[in-house]
Amino acid sequence: MNFTLSQVPERSLKPRTKGLTMVMDKGLSVRETEDMLSIASPYIDIVKLGWATSFVSPNLDEKLAVYKNANIPVYFGGTLFEAFVVRNQFEDYRKLLDKYQLSHAEVSDGSIEMPQDVKCEYIYKLSKQVTVLSEVGSKDENKIIPPYKWIQLIKSELQAGAWKVIGEARESGNVGLFRASGEVRQGLVEEILTEISFEDMIWEAPQKSQQVWFVKLLGANVNLGNIAPSELIPLETIRLGLRGDTFNHFLNTKTRQKWKIDSK
Repeated sequence: MNFTLSQVPERSLKPRTKGLTMVMDKGLSVRETEDMLSIASPYIDIVKLGWATSFVSPNLDEKLAVYKNANIPVYFGGTLFEAFVVRNQFEDYRKLLDKYQLSHAEVSDGSIEMPQDVKCEYIYKLSKQVTVLSEVGSKDENKIIPPYKWIQLIKSELQAGAWKVIGEARESGNVGLFRASGEVRQGLVEEILTEISFEDMIWEAPQKSQQVWFVKLLGANVNLGNIAPSELIPLETIRLGLRGDTFNHFLNTKTRQKWKIDSK
């Protein structure tokens, strides 16, 4: 930090296991990647190359090298995994991970119908090769998964070998964890947390209001994903109570009383 402030929550340090920020790279150029890292590298824990953008992005090797030199792991979006699986090319996908020397992979079923035992088998197999993130939730806004089912799916995927489970929201933040309006399905999240550790989850939260909601619920060291490059610095200020939305959240009782700040 550039200077000292009291009453700022303590952030976990890299390499983090909680307080993760997962960035959504939807097709940054090599230069844009370098620019992003020049200002926000301390706040980036892992990068997702969104859906199947890696298939069409030029200079992929060069961009991956930039991330690697910054010690930031990268993984291909789950939609690319699904694209290989649905074409019966899972072994080709495994070879692809080796070719690009990726240390992480995502297993999802947001675009195809996949039996849970089959999905867990993919998680198990890939976990012997790389660190696996799995994703729960559909990209179809009309498909509503009840809370008890979310919990069952998350538990089974962690048991199969997933390092973290991602709560689906898409890059727009209007499916899965959220209603079409972007509003958090609060009851769903709170019920998940009755049986799942918050450290095991990465909550996709591309919208500012969603990030604020999760920080207020779970603190500065909540794992958040699908963060746009331009929102990395703003998100860190939200985590630290240095933006209006969370400004009062981390102040102590004495300060609240002195300035007559509502404790809510």
